[in-house]
Amino acid sequence: MGASPRGYEAPMRIGYTLMTEQASPPDLVRHAGIAEEAGFDFEVMSDHYFPWLDEQGHSGYAWSMLGAVTQVTSRVELMTYVTCPTFRYHPAVVAQKAATVQLLSGGRFTLGVGSGENLNEHVVGRGWPSVDVRHEMLVEALEIINDLFDGGYVTREGKHFRVDSAKLWDLPETRVPIAAAVSGPQSVRQLAPLADHMVTTAPDNDLVSRWSTAGGRGNRKIGQMPICFDTDRDAAVERAHEQFRWFGGGWKVNSELPGTAGFAGASQFVRPDDVAEAIVCGDDVGAVVDTVAEWRRAGFTDLALIQVGGGHQEQFLEWAAGDLLPALRDA
Repeated sequence: MGASPRGYEAPMRIGYTLMTEQASPPDLVRHAGIAEEAGFDFEVMSDHYFPWLDEQGHSGYAWSMLGAVTQVTSRVELMTYVTCPTFRYHPAVVAQKAATVQLLSGGRFTLGVGSGENLNEHVVGRGWPSVDVRHEMLVEALEIINDLFDGGYVTREGKHFRVDSAKLWDLPETRVPIAAAVSGPQSVRQLAPLADHMVTTAPDNDLVSRWSTAGGRGNRKIGQMPICFDTDRDAAVERAHEQFRWFGGGWKVNSELPGTAGFAGASQFVRPDDVAEAIVCGDDVGAVVDTVAEWRRAGFTDLALIQVGGGHQEQFLEWAAGDLLPALRDA
């Protein structure tokens, strides 16, 4: 492929979120096939043990669903957004799972990783250390995963993990790219040299700039943005408040709370109007296009949309195919 014309910018890739916390496993897999037909460029899947709030009501096992999604899609890239490879899962097992999904998908998978949330990781009873320790564990986990992706046997005794003669026997020809979730300068500095792409949930140009100079192997900056489509805006605001009022707490809060009761308590004074200010609600295509433009201006190359409400995915996907995606591409 020849060089791009001077000044040319590739269009932002728009993805769809398979949110395990708000839909049953059979529905989620079905939505994945519909989203590909609708024209999304990629699909990301959360990896939770708990929903954020009781009202969301679901939390199936992401890796089983990913295997199924590889068989009902053929074009879209797939990604975990994100897996924590340090508490519920040993990093050697995460490497095996990622390699398997890469083979099943024909080379369409990216392993998205992060340092996790107490909400999901407390279930194995190992406690919840400070953020510095969690970052330390993630660095060590990524070193193990990278070594296994390189092929051959891996034996290691580190501060947090031991590996005894591990090897990936089914290693894909296309190495699994790694995308690391970051939240500030420290995580960028630690994770960029071990990963290909950056993940974060706010249109932060400072993080993008830091990542670009910190030694990451790839150049994708992948964000995620919730919206709540409904032809009745009031209904959309009500649903967004019911199921997504936790969203405004930010990473420092969301990573620490241990259960849905904690998130309910922390968000009890959040008003519907507060949620509507943070999340585009209704069917105004222009409002979504304008909000997506903020991510593009911040330097993001990829943005995965979340449609709030497990029972409202098919209506959203029909609207996205006919109205939203064409408008985003025109913009």
